[in-house]
Amino acid sequence: MTTSPVIDTSSSAPLARDAARIPDDVPAGFADRHIGPRADEVAQMLSVVGFDSLEALDDAVLPPVIRAGGDAVLPAPIGEAEALAELRALATRNTVAVPMIGLGYHGTHTPGVIKRNVLESPAWYTAYTPYQPEISQGRLEALLNFQTMVSDLTGLQTSSASLLDESTAAAEAMTLLRRASKAAAGAALVVDADVLPQTIAVIGTRAEPLGIPVVIADLAAAARIGGAAAVTAAIAEAAGESGAFGILMQYPGAGGLLTDLGPVVAGAREAGCLVAVAADLLALTLVRPPGEDGADVVVGTTQRFGVPLGFGGPHAGYMAVRTGLERSLPGRLVGVSRDVDGAPAYRLALQTREQHIRREKATSNICTAQVLLAVMAAMYAVYHGPGGLRRIAERTHLRAAALAAGLRAGGVEVVHEAFFDTVLARVPARGSEIVAAARARGVLLRLVDADHVGISCDETTTPVHLDVVLNAFGLDGLGDAETSSGQPAIPQTLRRTSAYLTNPVFTTHHSETAMLRYLRRLSDQDYALDRGMIPLGSCTMKLNATTEMESITWPEFGGLHPFAPLEHTEGIRELVHDLEGWLAELTGYDAVSLQPNAGSQGELAGLLAIRAYHRANGETERNVCLIPSSAHGTNAASAVMAGMRVVVVACDQQGNVEMADLERKIEQHGAALAAVMVTYPSTHGVFEESIGTLCALVHQAGGQVYVDGANLNALVGLSRPGKFGADVSHLNLHKTFCIPHGGGGPGVGPVAVRSHLAGYLPNHPLDDEAGPATGIGPISGAPYGSAGILPISWAYVRMMGLPGLTRATQVAILAANYVAARLREHYPVLYSGRDGLVAHECILDLRPITKATGVTVDDVAKRLIDYGFHAPTMSFPVAGTLMVEPTESEDLAEIDRFCAAMIAIRGEIEQVAAGDWPKDDNPLANAPHTAECLTAEWKHAYTRAEAAYPSGVVAKSKYWPPVRRIDGAWGDRNLVCSCPPPEAFED
Repeated sequence: MTTSPVIDTSSSAPLARDAARIPDDVPAGFADRHIGPRADEVAQMLSVVGFDSLEALDDAVLPPVIRAGGDAVLPAPIGEAEALAELRALATRNTVAVPMIGLGYHGTHTPGVIKRNVLESPAWYTAYTPYQPEISQGRLEALLNFQTMVSDLTGLQTSSASLLDESTAAAEAMTLLRRASKAAAGAALVVDADVLPQTIAVIGTRAEPLGIPVVIADLAAAARIGGAAAVTAAIAEAAGESGAFGILMQYPGAGGLLTDLGPVVAGAREAGCLVAVAADLLALTLVRPPGEDGADVVVGTTQRFGVPLGFGGPHAGYMAVRTGLERSLPGRLVGVSRDVDGAPAYRLALQTREQHIRREKATSNICTAQVLLAVMAAMYAVYHGPGGLRRIAERTHLRAAALAAGLRAGGVEVVHEAFFDTVLARVPARGSEIVAAARARGVLLRLVDADHVGISCDETTTPVHLDVVLNAFGLDGLGDAETSSGQPAIPQTLRRTSAYLTNPVFTTHHSETAMLRYLRRLSDQDYALDRGMIPLGSCTMKLNATTEMESITWPEFGGLHPFAPLEHTEGIRELVHDLEGWLAELTGYDAVSLQPNAGSQGELAGLLAIRAYHRANGETERNVCLIPSSAHGTNAASAVMAGMRVVVVACDQQGNVEMADLERKIEQHGAALAAVMVTYPSTHGVFEESIGTLCALVHQAGGQVYVDGANLNALVGLSRPGKFGADVSHLNLHKTFCIPHGGGGPGVGPVAVRSHLAGYLPNHPLDDEAGPATGIGPISGAPYGSAGILPISWAYVRMMGLPGLTRATQVAILAANYVAARLREHYPVLYSGRDGLVAHECILDLRPITKATGVTVDDVAKRLIDYGFHAPTMSFPVAGTLMVEPTESEDLAEIDRFCAAMIAIRGEIEQVAAGDWPKDDNPLANAPHTAECLTAEWKHAYTRAEAAYPSGVVAKSKYWPPVRRIDGAWGDRNLVCSCPPPEAFED
């Protein structure tokens, strides 16, 4: 008898590749799956660029000053099965209990057709922000559904295409009201005492650097006791001599109370205040919407519309406004316009409102949304329809009413008579005991204080859950009593009488078959990474691997309430700490916070940390932030929000920070210098040689160096900002670390700092572990922001390890230089570093071509659609250019296909220049071409084949855009931001 040899398959002793049996081009591990070019393709690309190895290219392109600092230390990489096993082990350390805590987070049932065909579908989660609307009509229609849903339910005229979460949406409402108000400087925001505690805290974080006073008052009690006059008096007493510019109410309140908003709004108007209301959308199917009572702004979350809890996120916040405030809305707004044939078409409206246009004059730093989650919430409403939503709301409410009746029958005082889903019980000195008893039975309640317990019902609440709660109070359960027969606790005067969701989209797709086909029809209209390369500069549209995505829908991660007890969340907290540590190692910083749920929020957190550091040192006069003219628009907007004064530093002809101007600005502002904020590699795609000198000059002047991590995909494994002179950075996990863009969100924007700033990272009032006690306060509503998608980046880093991450960076740099080398003779490459090399992206300058031929950057971008591509980043950071970032995930065939398309388009431009086609009638001027336009009467100077099947396009894989070029200006002049009636689509 013989025995087989024992083979060590652990990650520390991987099996060697048997060269005799396994070809070199067969992937050996996850890194080989993630990185597109095979070894022979890398060699071909290096040959074109002019190097014999990736290391030689590194030495040529990266300045020596940024290579210092030693290597990061990460665990050895493991395979996909092993990573899933480790994630499963972490997941099993979480306890998923019945979440009846409330506070804006509720259990929900995600319909399987939405879970499988939106959340788990790469057609939806790998799409990019719809800046090219002709190839984004599906997600734009879904977002228009979202806006219509929010507008209908809130009773207001215009809604944005989602915000980051409820708490930050409330903070945005505060600044919107301040801008819209005519109240004197120094006027306060009055916040009702029953607003969600995390929202009050986020508002405090955001208000302080802006100099906005925030005061708390019990406006609901005043309205209940004395009506509008008492509300006016309460506002005056709370605000003092400076008065108030606005109020914020919670509807229903954190403790469940349903307040009649009519007297509150009337009292606020008498006090000269504008009114914002944070409202529960599900409740608004049953109760009178705030818009009908005169609210100016309504905000909230759409989480309970089918989006998993996810330990706090990601969830789509919302904001709706009355007529007259729509041009002050932060973030994105989808509107209806028309294409060149007059057909209705969707696009982002009023884009000049956005921070990347207005920069330091921007009123918000929001540059993203939560599109994937907004789509889920909108489709939840589409699937259930108005009747289905009302039934869910009625069942939820009657379960709460039955619970209240059971408590009262047992002698427990129920504090509020009017409520929707939350019951507040007064239990003198028994609060902790009751919450512990419920927890032992698998149900989580809210400990309000020693004498009060809150219990929130939702669509997942069952009669068994109610019995468990009653048992925890020491009472008998309801038994066989019908829980739907409880007395409603919504007063007749507060009941909703107006219709909602009347558009046919909400009354049509209620069978699973119909819903499945609707989702497929929309996704077929879009272009996402599952179709082909999205070569967007500065956006890093790389592979979002299936293994990375797999665990986010596991209930052990998705079913966690953000305020669940520590012992229930050990696994997700260990995952958070792992990722924080790995990111600190990779960036060379000492501490990381994962709380910011977007890059813009990470920027704000980092700048607030710098501000707090200077103040702690007694240098309150330091308020100047130097920002290069090439910087992302969020940089300037974030600096203003952090209470800083923006001073722009010039860039030279090569796009580098002009050092002489930097020195002048440092000398000019002296002791007022707080920070410099630079992107590295630069926004122009260049490794600036002077970065070490820049850091030294700013530090000598007493300032701090903020390195924007937007372009970190060119640094990971090769350079660490925290070691070459930076003090703080934000990272984009939705770029460098593989969280998908999801059509424009979700995102995570962690902030990383050196040790002297670590005490000023974000913290949270409801979670002592979520940041230092000396921190700046919360940036997001949940302690760990969008924790539900952190397993994606955890899996990416765990499977890649330092060798894989380093090679990914090397190949990303190689791919960009390969594109630049191939296209340089056809399109000027605008900026480059030494030896003509670029970083991970390159800018193609079309301005000379436009001047000579009349063909614009828009023409090229739209013509790329006919070739089957999403356009590169258009006119940023320089108008009239295209910024290309191929990433490490695209293989050589796809990169060559893109290069071939760009070269062919250059040939078409030459035909225009030569007069072969008229300047106003050629394939570029008329692009993109739909199937419908090809079947219509053809009067163009070029053929149908030249229009639809240009060089290299394969007929069987042809992508057909659903609309032709869209007239955005017409839509802005005729603003429509909700679902148009079906008649709009008739011929």
